[in-house]
Amino acid sequence: MAGGSAPGASLVDRTVAVLAAFDERHQRLRLADLATRSGLTPPTALRILRRLVATGALDRDTAGYYTVGRLIWDIGLLAPVQTGLREVAAPFLQDLQAATRATVHLAERDGDAVLYLDRLSGVTSVPVVSRVGSRLPMHATGVGKVLLAHSPADVQQRVLAGLSRHTPYTVVAPGTIARQLDRVIKDGYATTQEEMTLGACSVAVPVRDSSREVVAALGVVVPSLRHARQRLFAALSVATAGITRELSHS
Repeated sequence: MAGGSAPGASLVDRTVAVLAAFDERHQRLRLADLATRSGLTPPTALRILRRLVATGALDRDTAGYYTVGRLIWDIGLLAPVQTGLREVAAPFLQDLQAATRATVHLAERDGDAVLYLDRLSGVTSVPVVSRVGSRLPMHATGVGKVLLAHSPADVQQRVLAGLSRHTPYTVVAPGTIARQLDRVIKDGYATTQEEMTLGACSVAVPVRDSSREVVAALGVVVPSLRHARQRLFAALSVATAGITRELSHS
């Protein structure tokens, strides 16, 4: 259970318990699941859900599943770290997209998943499942592998213990992923070959702050990496150097 509502809890407490029922493994929930995970009775949960949907904090689809709404994401973007990073990175993402004509991603680690902070669509049509605010598995995405390589040991252990397959090319062998993470640290970049979506390959690099700590990852998605890997890596390196420089001045 993600959270619980103690007897006598206020309306605010109960509302927070409903919102806390969502996490990276529970992004779509029915009423019964939300009631269980929040510790509320179904009638109480339903009253809160109706109000949250009416305000845009949650969305409800025709199948009866609730998901986090745009209002929550917009509020989340006001968090100082995300706001500062996105604002600083924005012009460099635009330059990178113009130079590579590829889909560009800025992402950070959120628990054991990748949270996409920004995305600019490329000129070439490439099947991409990410969207701003979405969370995807770290082991199957370029930005995810970068972030995983620079994550604490306990995060790496959890992720490697639960690898899921998304395409026939997704790497799900823990030993292979571990070796890839070592290469990310050594080479300074990560790649994927149709591991999250068929027809989509990626290159990604770490984004560091002024103290050289990895705070995010920057990546591009293209149809193929053949003959383009080093060119894309060079463009990414220029962009991340600029972001790091600006972060040190902010």
